[in-house]
Amino acid sequence: MIKEEILKKLNSYNTNTLMETLSIEFVDVGEDFITAKMPVNSKVHQPYGILHGGATAALAETLGSLASAYFLKSKDKIVKGIDLSINHLKSKREGFVFGTARPIHRGRTTHLWEIKVVDEEGNLISLCKLTNIILDKKQ
Repeated sequence: MIKEEILKKLNSYNTNTLMETLSIEFVDVGEDFITAKMPVNSKVHQPYGILHGGATAALAETLGSLASAYFLKSKDKIVKGIDLSINHLKSKREGFVFGTARPIHRGRTTHLWEIKVVDEEGNLISLCKLTNIILDKKQ
């Protein structure tokens, strides 16, 4: 499957979800990473007019969870986030942020992802780690 088809399929999962509400869009996928962008505007601001940490958390968990599911390539498993930690390093008022999830560990039952959230110039906005548990789907 070519990259454009993969991205179209990944973005199709956003319909009627928080990802659609936050306008998260998957923009790149490779051998061991997935990247998405999210606009920074009043929808994702906190009262001081800057990017809300919860919106950043939603972007990070979206990327890490989808990355686990995508790279597992199994219809018999489900992915659930069990731990998310984020260090917010820089604020952002407008434009876009881009998150990229890369694996730290992909085991049989747990995955650990590092998600870097940067602005358009590549400045690090937040550094995130997400741990997922991999479970069997119940029939």
